[in-house]
Amino acid sequence: MSGTRWLDEEEQRTWRAYLRTSLLLQEALERQLQRDSGMPHTYYMILVVLSESPGRTMTMTKLSALLQYSVSRLSHAVSRLEEKGWVRRLKQPEDRRTTVAELTDEGFAALVEAAPGHVEEVRRVLFDPLTPRQARQFGEILGTILSAFEYQRAEEAERSRALDAAAQ
Repeated sequence: MSGTRWLDEEEQRTWRAYLRTSLLLQEALERQLQRDSGMPHTYYMILVVLSESPGRTMTMTKLSALLQYSVSRLSHAVSRLEEKGWVRRLKQPEDRRTTVAELTDEGFAALVEAAPGHVEEVRRVLFDPLTPRQARQFGEILGTILSAFEYQRAEEAERSRALDAAAQ
């Protein structure tokens, strides 16, 4: 494939360092949350997103899309959170086909209890090794990459809508 833009040596080192760092970061956060709070990172992220949503609620569809979890993965996790009394599922009054996840007071309390240790671990593994300048640069770099992803996703969604409209 002559059109393939292979990574040069420096890019390859950067890519591999990113992959290793990403894996180690996820592992460290998972280990800390399990050890200190008895919850996987998946549950923590669901609680965080719901806690930041108006009324501490969000449709399951929106929650799945926002967290990039499959519907089945999210449904399974929310079932476990329901068993703990941290989340409840409700039908939306204006559209009974839509299910909403709601963070309970007990779930919010669990999040408040877990957050300090989690934040300390994030700081320890991600920010403490960096200078303030490097941390700002890292944020800028991630923002650039994230913007490119969001632009590509918007373009793909527009193409998909156009194809759907043409097929009608």
